[in-house]
Amino acid sequence: MLALRATNLTKQYGNKTVVNQLNLEIKQGAIFGFLGQNGAGKSTFINMITGLVRPTSGTFELLGAPNDSLKDVRTRIGVLPDYSTFYENFTALDHLKYFSKVLGLKTTTDELKQLLRDVQLEDAIDVKTKNYSFGMKKKLGIAQALINRPEILFLDEPTSGVDANSILGIHTLIRKIAADGTTIFLTSHNLDEVEKLCTEIAIMQDGTIQTQGTMEELREQHEKNITVHVKHALLDNDTQQHLQTKLSTLAKDVNVSSTHSTFIVQSEHDIATINCYLVSQHVNVYRLAVEEASLEEIFLNLGSEIRSA
Repeated sequence: MLALRATNLTKQYGNKTVVNQLNLEIKQGAIFGFLGQNGAGKSTFINMITGLVRPTSGTFELLGAPNDSLKDVRTRIGVLPDYSTFYENFTALDHLKYFSKVLGLKTTTDELKQLLRDVQLEDAIDVKTKNYSFGMKKKLGIAQALINRPEILFLDEPTSGVDANSILGIHTLIRKIAADGTTIFLTSHNLDEVEKLCTEIAIMQDGTIQTQGTMEELREQHEKNITVHVKHALLDNDTQQHLQTKLSTLAKDVNVSSTHSTFIVQSEHDIATINCYLVSQHVNVYRLAVEEASLEEIFLNLGSEIRSA
């Protein structure tokens, strides 16, 4: 079942098309990473999906409800904006009580305290938010977004400006929320974060989705260079020189030393070819490790592909 489906979704401001016939599907329970450079159209897309902006054309369904009936699902979504504001003289518990009342929820104090424990604020439940660190405010924002037990949670830069320890805590929390069945829609400029957390990733450019898939699928589609590290038996100088010359015809950035060699190839087939050659030369290979492309490399490669198209 799908948490979100967008079909030919378009938004224009005057003569400028910000989102251009965008098509997207997100499965329920996914941690979905949504990437794009500034100006790619991400914020406009999210604003349409959450009901803040009307599409110029196209349609979408959120939790099964069409875009002209979003009021039917508003209580089933949660949103963490990039920057949340809180009343400085309110405690975390005060905030959740107030927000629960605004939403018309019948949430008990014990339930709100448990929610604050879930986001690792159990030691600051009765502390006024003016004394909160930036990371603590992010966690409180997540608690606020979870107060209605949403089926889909939109997180905009959930760890931006947060210290390392708080980042680890937020990552753990995101995984737990997803494990409990909530779909996560995550936008972040931290590509390493997206790579670690997300089960599926889409990259937006010029108002539309340029690629989408798991990390493995994105690597298959856009990985241009594969770095290979080989640990082998001790080689004498003549053998090193011979291998350096030969491997340089099969790969690039070849570096052969007495016990280790590294090189860059274009495909897994090239790795097999080089491995067969090493065996034919009676080189005892102890370990062969492939360094896969990171999401950052894929993101940059995709940008190059688009510019050269």
